[in-house]
Amino acid sequence: MGDVWVYIEHREGITSPLSFELLGIGKKLAQERGGKVCAFVIGENIDSIVKDAFAYGAEKVYSVTDPTFKTFRSDLFSKAACGLVEKYGPDVILFRSTTQGTDLSSSMAGKLNVGLCADAINIYHENNVLKMVRAAFGGRFNVTVANERAVPKLVTVRPKAFEMPEKKEGQEGELVKETISVPESDALTKILDFVKSAVTVNLVEADIIVSGGRGVGKPEGFALLKELADLVGGAVGASRAAVDSGWIPYEHQVGQTGKTVKPKLYIACGISGAIQHLAGMRTSDCIVAINKDPDAPIFKIATFGIVGDLYQVIPKLIEKFKAKLGK
Repeated sequence: MGDVWVYIEHREGITSPLSFELLGIGKKLAQERGGKVCAFVIGENIDSIVKDAFAYGAEKVYSVTDPTFKTFRSDLFSKAACGLVEKYGPDVILFRSTTQGTDLSSSMAGKLNVGLCADAINIYHENNVLKMVRAAFGGRFNVTVANERAVPKLVTVRPKAFEMPEKKEGQEGELVKETISVPESDALTKILDFVKSAVTVNLVEADIIVSGGRGVGKPEGFALLKELADLVGGAVGASRAAVDSGWIPYEHQVGQTGKTVKPKLYIACGISGAIQHLAGMRTSDCIVAINKDPDAPIFKIATFGIVGDLYQVIPKLIEKFKAKLGK
């Protein structure tokens, strides 16, 4: 059977709707191979997550519950996940290209001795061969990777690469509860405490991002970007140059060594458009570039370009948005 599994990630029983986004493409791939789209969840209190997985289209959910799995640790989670895989034999397993998804998938690939295609932006079957498309050379090219033999086929998928499936409350499916016990002594790590970051930003799931680069010139400039982002309900991003200059924390960094994002609107302020930054945001639906240099590379991929001083342009944008939004 060509069952496709989707890993539903969470943090101590709390997940976001985007954790279920792969169930849509999973269903399409499964139907092409005569299989089912299935979710698998590992944790302690996961009843609500299982319910949501069915609501977003999972035909079957495999659940593993134990106090050992209260907090994500890839060494323990991967042993439980591999136990499921070895018993039920899925054809394809999809993960989101997040910190947790990447950590778990790579650990499982090592234990199962199979390959892993990372950060796919498209997946499809061609002549019964699973093919995965991913960006290469900083996003300048797309390459297609074919997996002809390995089972299961492990793939991490870039967030927002596929449409979110419709949520249908009350939708049900088959629930398979498994008891897989992994002793605490097997853990290579121990959770002592979580120190919550003073910076709260969720760039990956943001629909609007206002991002600043070297052209912002000073840390105080990001207060202006934040004013615009708050006004339109967005988040503040940054280039590596701005982060390395100490103007804004790393949590805001977009690019090859930061977050990969795909918002509906990306406003790049004072960002020249280095290839490393473009790799993290070039798939945004709409890119608005503001830069004093008319030859800045960012304009080559921008949907709209404004040649000008961001300290003159952004206040005018704020004024116009306030008038439009009645604020």
